[in-house]
Amino acid sequence: MTKNIRFLTSGESHGKSLNAIIDGLPSGLCIDIDFINTELRKRQSGYGRGGRMKIETDAIEIKSGVRFGKTTGAPVCIEIKNLDYENWRIPMSIEELNFSDKEILRAIAEKSFTTARPGHADYAGAIKYNLEDLRDVLERSSARKTAVEVAVGAVTKLLLREFGIVGFSHVTQIGNVSLDMRPQTYTLIKEKAEKSVLRCCDEFITEKMKEEIDRAKEEGDTLGGKFEVIYSNLPVGLGSYVQWDRCIDGMLAQAIMSIPAVKSVEVGIGADAAVLPGSKVHDGIKIKNGIIYRETNNAGGIEGGMTNGEPLVLKGTMKPIPTLRKPLPTVDIHKKIQTEAHFERSDTCAVPACAIVAESRVAIVLADEFLHKYGGDSIEEVKRHYGK
Repeated sequence: MTKNIRFLTSGESHGKSLNAIIDGLPSGLCIDIDFINTELRKRQSGYGRGGRMKIETDAIEIKSGVRFGKTTGAPVCIEIKNLDYENWRIPMSIEELNFSDKEILRAIAEKSFTTARPGHADYAGAIKYNLEDLRDVLERSSARKTAVEVAVGAVTKLLLREFGIVGFSHVTQIGNVSLDMRPQTYTLIKEKAEKSVLRCCDEFITEKMKEEIDRAKEEGDTLGGKFEVIYSNLPVGLGSYVQWDRCIDGMLAQAIMSIPAVKSVEVGIGADAAVLPGSKVHDGIKIKNGIIYRETNNAGGIEGGMTNGEPLVLKGTMKPIPTLRKPLPTVDIHKKIQTEAHFERSDTCAVPACAIVAESRVAIVLADEFLHKYGGDSIEEVKRHYGK
């Protein structure tokens, strides 16, 4: 399916920088750099994060496609510098090195490894790309690359915001501690989640989640959890039922599912639809004073592969981070011997960060579909098509 907004990213976890080129943005879109950097800080925050977050202070630099604060219609190039690269200049060097230099060999050997970490891309990636040093797999498969994806998502949020479409994410479970979702407005959930170190809208549950994380950290273990992404004020008809690859729930599921460590995606009531009768699953349609509305939103804002005008509600499940302080058993892929997995500096829990990444990935899909329906070469033309 042809995309209106296309983007490619590049960069490694400890390389010089992370980069993205975004193509297809209409001209005249105001680019709020402070907003984008605030989104990046959200990804870096959260109780249970590791030492890398203390090193990096993510901020974008726009290289092209923007003039006087607005897009020109040309591709937008953005960059996030990796501050930790200063400590990795030799092992992550782009240029050829003098391998007869013992100090250079020592610096490279310190960062190289051949013991595949269970749960990571190490083993399959090494086989697929014929790589001897698993460092080459780790560097690109690392969730570090999601930083620049959040920046891309922030740009698309600016586009959606022009049309009153806004979204947020919040954490509903970490380990065995889950949130009892008592009736609250989305506005109230967002306000409370934004103030929480774990993006949880309940202060008591937040403290219980922190205790769960502390226990896991003491035991050298990690924790996963669940989150929700919610977007409101979407028009009816984003996506389509006419072809499988145009169903918006499929596109959104792929966008979230491909985030490192995400293991399942649900729409609306999700898996609960398997146990409830149809009378309690489907949302009745009503009309009052000429306005069509629903009293429930079990469908999560999607019916037949299209948005139906109700808030979009998506749920994601993140597995525990597989880099453990108490390593799991593995095999050295060169020596073919049993050993313990390589340990790389890691988080104990990164569910809040994963929620922010998902929020950004969803914004990219929504913005692309919005332009597919109401597109134009300039923001003014899109507004005319939208009727704003």
